[in-house]
Amino acid sequence: MMENFYITTAIDYVNGAPHIGHAFEKIYTDILFRHFKKRIDNCFMLTGTDEHGIKIQKTAKAAGITPKELCDANSNLFKEAWNLLDISYSKFIRTTDDYHKKTVQDIFEKLLEKGDIYKHQYTGLYCSGCETFLSPKDLDEEGNCPVHGKKPEEVSEENYFFKLTKYKDKIIEHIKNNKDFILPEFRANEVLNQLENIEDISVSRAKSSVEWGIEVKSDPSQVIYVWIDALSNYITGLGYSVDGNHDENFKKFWPANFHIIGKDILKFHSIYWIAILMALGVELPKSIYAHGWITIDKNKMSKSTGNVIAPKTVMEEFELKNPDALRYFMATAAVNGKDGNYSDIDFKEKVNADLANNMGNLLNRTLNMLVKYFDGEIKEKFISDNELNQKAANIQKEVENLFDKCDIASAANCIIGLVDEANKYVNDTAPWSLAKEGKMDECGKVLYNVLNLMVKIALLIEPYCPNIAQSMANQLKFDINLKYTEIQPNMIKPGKLISKDEIIPVFLRLDSEFAANKK
Repeated sequence: MMENFYITTAIDYVNGAPHIGHAFEKIYTDILFRHFKKRIDNCFMLTGTDEHGIKIQKTAKAAGITPKELCDANSNLFKEAWNLLDISYSKFIRTTDDYHKKTVQDIFEKLLEKGDIYKHQYTGLYCSGCETFLSPKDLDEEGNCPVHGKKPEEVSEENYFFKLTKYKDKIIEHIKNNKDFILPEFRANEVLNQLENIEDISVSRAKSSVEWGIEVKSDPSQVIYVWIDALSNYITGLGYSVDGNHDENFKKFWPANFHIIGKDILKFHSIYWIAILMALGVELPKSIYAHGWITIDKNKMSKSTGNVIAPKTVMEEFELKNPDALRYFMATAAVNGKDGNYSDIDFKEKVNADLANNMGNLLNRTLNMLVKYFDGEIKEKFISDNELNQKAANIQKEVENLFDKCDIASAANCIIGLVDEANKYVNDTAPWSLAKEGKMDECGKVLYNVLNLMVKIALLIEPYCPNIAQSMANQLKFDINLKYTEIQPNMIKPGKLISKDEIIPVFLRLDSEFAANKK
């Protein structure tokens, strides 16, 4: 059993505002974080923003403001978005933070002193969109960057390079010997193929080309490039120090249990970042999980096509009082590393089916029967062990195993499957018929069994839907912050549980009339 748990997101580039793709990753990571907090006492989640580079420099100049002013404004947009989505991060790092800049400079100097960084005249193909040099084999058939669809420009500079090739064999060995290092496992071969033709990488840019960056301490004519600047946030955010005088958080939480990133930056995390850590002599992260992309109505998000959607827009259009529906949908939209899709229709149908018609309705009608037949009271004789307890225990174990692999979509399906079991149990036992026949003790046992199961369902669904789960906890009179180890067979105790005016729907349907009026 782990004592400490550390999870990170990729840090978002602040050249624009957050969209639903950014939100997907942050929701994904937050669900993992909340789940593991129910299993482990000490947990830490890091997210933040990447704030250097030529694109920010150019955008700020066009807007007539300084790069720092642009970063301050846009970084706040990300913080506001994550607050709106109930992202419960422990720390928000900005690469313009002074402590980060100082440690990045120290890291660069240590690698330079060690001989893992060297200066070299270089001519290469530079994609300003990716902010990286590309080799001809990286381009599509038309010679364009496959991500941005534009031809990279030829750039000739004297830059510092990192000896990535020095660590090639060690990285290959580590990947092959640690099957959980890259998740989902099918991504590992992709990385091994990329390692075959790996070259040393540029880790600085001439200040004459890029002014907005962290200066190389020993050579102010150069600024430190993204690979050392942005990637190092995972350790600078915990208080790493090159002299070994680390802050307590670094000692406590490193190595990361999971780096959660998009599939498009897997190469940089599983090769570049790992080689840098090896060069620093720092322990490697335990797992890197690469998620897929979210498309909009089956089309890739693009500013040029105008289909970029902000999470705030979805919440406003559906008049959502809290983000649970969007969190749940995003968590289930993509299956274990594959791409997922958002559409208004799919969103409405999914959350109505699972959260309103299935889970919410089950709780509501069961509580109403308890009030109708027993004035909301749980009697001692209603409580007994039953088949639903064992099913709940089995599902809890399965959910935990899936979370260990970061497969939160499959875990959600297991939880809703447990709701299905409860609905089937109610329909098969028909407590309303039992009451009509005067079999009140049997009726009471059925209602208790279902409500007792709903406690466990609420605890399992809380990482996805914290507000819904809290509403369930309020009505079922238990602490939603219970650890999974505290789950007992019978969670609801005898006595008055609820009155009629305390019963409220935990999730209101997104009504068809409103949805029909949407474009």
